[in-house]
Amino acid sequence: MVYTCLMPLDRDHVLRRAAALLTRKSTATMDEVARSAGISRATLHRHFAGRDALVRALESLGIEECEAALDTARLDEGPASDAVRRLVREIEPAAGLLAFLYGENQLFEGEGQNEGWARLDARIAALFRRGQESGEFRIDLTPAWLTEALYGLVASGAWAVLDGRVATKDFQFMITELLLGGALRREEP
Repeated sequence: MVYTCLMPLDRDHVLRRAAALLTRKSTATMDEVARSAGISRATLHRHFAGRDALVRALESLGIEECEAALDTARLDEGPASDAVRRLVREIEPAAGLLAFLYGENQLFEGEGQNEGWARLDARIAALFRRGQESGEFRIDLTPAWLTEALYGLVASGAWAVLDGRVATKDFQFMITELLLGGALRREEP
């Protein structure tokens, strides 16, 4: 009788490999995802019933990583513009995954939305509101709009880095300078 030892699936490894692949190639098939993770398609399918289940798991990972970045960035400390810079620095490792998720419309439609997005939105909007209340940021741009602008710039920056159009070392600078350059309050002449 032959016994085979089944190694437990390292779910985190599979998700990170899937995120890396889908960040580069959003149309990758489940076969390609399985190959990139070093597992069979059947094994992948046992843990993620299909692409939607995989994307939902990646969504949870992305939200978890963003919440950790928000915690590490200490959004309530110092000037709001410094907190934005810290946030972009801390979120950069997850930027590719966020760029992929940003383009997955099914995550943001209907009643099945993950509540994590609302938590992230609220925390980031509170940072922009704090900057407005302190007189640091313009008040004619809503905190919700500034939050969406931040998401859009992080996603665009990640895509530009992945395509080789932007150097990785410039990611943080370009995002914060563009966002803050448009968000900072200007003195009227």
